[in-house]
Amino acid sequence: MASKNQYANGGNGWRHYTVMALGLMLFAVLLVRLTQLQVLQTDFLQGEGERRSVRDHKLQAFRGMVVDRNGEPLAVSTPVKSVWLNPKQIIQDKIDIRPMAQYLSISVKQLLTKLKKNQHKEFIYLQRHMNPLMAKKIQDLKLPGVGLQQEFKRFYPAAEVASHVVGFTNIDEQGLEGVELAYDDWLQGTPGKGRMIKDRLGRLVKDLGVIKAAQSGKELMLSIDLRLQYQAYRELKASVAQHGAKAGSLIMVDVSSGEILAMVNQPSYNPNNRAALNVAAVRNRSVTDIIEPGSTVKPFTVVAALMAGQVTDKSIINTHPGTLRLGNKTIRDHRNYGALNIEDILIKSSNVGVSKLAINLGGENLWASYQTLGLGKPVGIGLPGEHGGKVAVLTNRWSQLQSATLAYGYGLAVTPLQLAQAYQVLANGGLKQPLSIIHKDPEVGEQVIPKDIADKVLAMLQGVVSAKGTARRAKVDGYKVAGKTGTAHKVGQNGYEDEHYSALFAGIAPANDPKIVTIVVVDDPSGREYYGGEVAAPIFSRVTQASLRLLKVPPTEIENNSVAGAHL
Repeated sequence: MASKNQYANGGNGWRHYTVMALGLMLFAVLLVRLTQLQVLQTDFLQGEGERRSVRDHKLQAFRGMVVDRNGEPLAVSTPVKSVWLNPKQIIQDKIDIRPMAQYLSISVKQLLTKLKKNQHKEFIYLQRHMNPLMAKKIQDLKLPGVGLQQEFKRFYPAAEVASHVVGFTNIDEQGLEGVELAYDDWLQGTPGKGRMIKDRLGRLVKDLGVIKAAQSGKELMLSIDLRLQYQAYRELKASVAQHGAKAGSLIMVDVSSGEILAMVNQPSYNPNNRAALNVAAVRNRSVTDIIEPGSTVKPFTVVAALMAGQVTDKSIINTHPGTLRLGNKTIRDHRNYGALNIEDILIKSSNVGVSKLAINLGGENLWASYQTLGLGKPVGIGLPGEHGGKVAVLTNRWSQLQSATLAYGYGLAVTPLQLAQAYQVLANGGLKQPLSIIHKDPEVGEQVIPKDIADKVLAMLQGVVSAKGTARRAKVDGYKVAGKTGTAHKVGQNGYEDEHYSALFAGIAPANDPKIVTIVVVDDPSGREYYGGEVAAPIFSRVTQASLRLLKVPPTEIENNSVAGAHL
């Protein structure tokens, strides 16, 4: 009997120890797993948990303002809201988003189509840069998987008046044209980072604040004076329309500093409304388009001849009989001017006179002089698309015809900007200042023309605007002005076209104390008037008259027994 009980107790003991062993083993496994989770994999598990509840989001940086030299805004960023969706969540949770279609620019059908098309994505923009009132109404719906994100939208207060200089950005505020592109790194800020906790439905539970603050972009101050820009734009636009011209450009430069005070083109565009943007209108013709400058380079032929010592300002050139035969080409003046002094060559715009100067000088020497002034090579103000210009193929020895045509502006092509650079040198006593579209302290200039020669040629150019010159309509009441007209045949597929012209005027004011240089180019005027003195010179006159007053330059000339402009 005892032995049976003993056997029974032995059996129970075995089962007891077996259960205890299994329990200990299970406890050990749990302990190991707990240690693994709580010690060895803590960072991993916390990260996985946070990814399911904690969200980092980008904090948009404020793009720097673009302002004119007086602080007037040319480009500003304003806060806006953009609507985003989580299509995957919306479809899985069967959330009805149709009620918000009434606040969007798309129909219910388009909304559902877009949702289905992106059903595997967790984030898409539904509508960018919304009307604030409509964005608030969508927010008030409190739909899971639908959210608003703050962004910035670029706005251009001067619209088409300054569009070619300022340019524009894309919807993500990345520069695409003008200084917006050229100085994008300067204007762009550095995005920040924020953190928040959201629930399973994507709703905000708690804002954990800013992890990294956004750094705003820097302000960019241009050399442009918006007051002068408006005047230039208005007059150029009116004249291009009046003469049925294809296009036009105007550049105004501060003589002493080289800063560009105005730069306008036609046609233009409104960067605030690009729905029907014409690509041709976006081009900044002042820096991208090349023209044959015609007679506007004749003063620089005279400069080169005076610098070489071949002539003096008192020299006489015989232009009789008003023509000059070179090979199979005949160079002509408007009429036979006979013997002309150097000043009269410019006043009468004698092709024969400057051709003889250039032939004696040599085309290679004349071209080298042009290059020193900045003609035929990039000015380098930083605006995108700047053209370097063109020149006829150089040979070891320039022919007389090549030299002659170069003297009156054929056989080379320059931009209006390069022409402005050359006239700035002439107006500044031969001192070449680097041109700039940014408002800054003047750089050290380079003396490329002796001051006495620059001053003599500048004085000669006052006669061009007199009653006996080709630019009588460039006259500015109350001020002495100097300048030179140009009328150049345009080049077509079959060479120079008889019925298509570029009308130019390059002017300096006041001539006795130069403050501004203005270049006007009107491309292909189609009316009866097409000469530079008829089309471009009057634009210069009106723009300069208004600009000198705005710049508070006192009048000096007596008109009708009173000082012009004294009523101001």
